Amino acid sequence: MSHLVRYSRYLSRFKTPHFPSSQHSTFPFSTTTEDYNKPSRPDPPPIRVALTESAGRGVFSTRKIGAGDLIHTAKPILAHPSLSTINTVCYFCLKNLTSTEFHGKGVAFCSQECKENAKVFYEVETTADWLAFDDYCRNKGLKYPLLVKRLACMVISGAASAESLDILQPSNLSHEMVLEMEEGYGLLKSGFAMANISDELMAFLTKEWYNSVLARIRINAFRIELAVGSYEDLLSSAAACIEAEAAVGNAVYVLPSLYNHDCDPNAHIVWIDNADAQLKALCDVEEDEELRICYIDASMDHDARQSFLLQGFGFKCNCLRCLSGD
Repeated sequence: MSHLVRYSRYLSRFKTPHFPSSQHSTFPFSTTTEDYNKPSRPDPPPIRVALTESAGRGVFSTRKIGAGDLIHTAKPILAHPSLSTINTVCYFCLKNLTSTEFHGKGVAFCSQECKENAKVFYEVETTADWLAFDDYCRNKGLKYPLLVKRLACMVISGAASAESLDILQPSNLSHEMVLEMEEGYGLLKSGFAMANISDELMAFLTKEWYNSVLARIRINAFRIELAVGSYEDLLSSAAACIEAEAAVGNAVYVLPSLYNHDCDPNAHIVWIDNADAQLKALCDVEEDEELRICYIDASMDHDARQSFLLQGFGFKCNCLRCLSGD
């Protein structure tokens, strides 16, 4: 969704894990099944989170959903622009900038609201010099450490808990991967230390915390590719948008990360203007049917899909499409 192991969210731009957990859980998300005859809050989305037979937690429909219907929306708990787009998209919501942007220190925001919302990390972030850290990410082609830095700034500011991502499943890290992380951890901690952030505020920032957060981001981050036109335009041109350069940034969500994978999915995730995600049905979905998205490029052949899923997400896919050999 790339980075330590570079598996980005391909054509289907989805990303999700599997977890053992309680039968039913409730998570923060936004929705859009609104009754415009009432000024009250919108109806809840037609989904529930429950335990599946083989893939941990999953997302299920609570009623019939029509093809093309918006299932729900979701705001990211973390988002960060790609270093290559940092001057062309909003530093908070990743929306493409216009001539009316609101400038910060070396970055810009699409609105005064985004600039205000960014204070949860931006005021801490701008106290430090991140040149070495950014160069480390740029030279190694890493994007996930940028999300770790943003979360660390939010924890230091008091806007987030150090355990914010504990609900997400972590990836399995090899010894080699852990060794690769040490340089990033050192640069992150030294950046805060040189900015005179107190030891008390940095008490959470241990090597174990850094590795744990990075392991969760690694298999739960979505690569954000904004639609350039209508939703129909997005569908017709999706195959042309799978290269890394098409991404404006990366983001982590709670509810979308509970969707399990299928190589023939019945739902997918799109981004229209910014990092706010829209989950849409690809076909008619029956009540109590599990909603699944595709984590990779569904156009790849069977062996390529199996290899990417095993190496990038740590599981062998047993969906009906893969079992048929397609």
